[in-house]
Amino acid sequence: MGAAAGQGFGVDIGGSGIKGGVVDLATGRLIGERVRIATPNPSTPDAVADVVAEIVAKFEWDGPVGVTLPAVVKNGITHSAANIDKAWLDTDAAAVFGKRLDRDVVVLNDADAAGMAEIRYGWPGDQKGVVVLLTFGTGIGSALFLDGKLVPNTEFGHLEIDGHDAETRAAASVKDEEDLSWDEWAQRVTRYISSLENLIWPDLIIVGGGVSKKADKWLPLLDVRTKIVAAELRNDAGIVGAAVAAAGA
Repeated sequence: MGAAAGQGFGVDIGGSGIKGGVVDLATGRLIGERVRIATPNPSTPDAVADVVAEIVAKFEWDGPVGVTLPAVVKNGITHSAANIDKAWLDTDAAAVFGKRLDRDVVVLNDADAAGMAEIRYGWPGDQKGVVVLLTFGTGIGSALFLDGKLVPNTEFGHLEIDGHDAETRAAASVKDEEDLSWDEWAQRVTRYISSLENLIWPDLIIVGGGVSKKADKWLPLLDVRTKIVAAELRNDAGIVGAAVAAAGA
């Protein structure tokens, strides 16, 4: 479909999958089904750009596109690559995607995009005070907000806790790899969030990523002092935030 008024297009690149779809910018909801394609291995810039182009082509979308990456992104340039090929380091990602798609592309950190979507379309109370969004997937992404304003490119998933990079112990992928029970994994998430709480004392924590769809199985098991809620947009938040950024809405 061609770009229509009030619509945007977002692509969310993760360590295991690349998802994209058309977004209703008024409601923050997807229009129709999203498309998901496995992240290529190796996930080099050219290989990932090919998949992004394939997803955009499936929708025959001809407008601006927003793309998220699991990386620190400043002015379209990626400065880290924790869960994606190291070839992304210091790459002008906006130029890579822009050349491949032959249009303007806005690139931003995946958790920042998800957080922006939640703040914009979630409960009004989510916009007050210090709010942290944590995405649990291949790694742990984070987005920090003060009274609804984003502090970009936080990397709280890489806090060192008990001598380990936090996401190597508490990411959702680790639960699967080590075949942990919900209770065992929740203990690790509790340890991680407790450490984060002592650093920034948030007023609210929002949890996203694919595992947020099963929030009822593990949120009640957490023993932390901060109020925690599941992301309302669940695992579509990154797509929605990318679409909003691309539309300049």
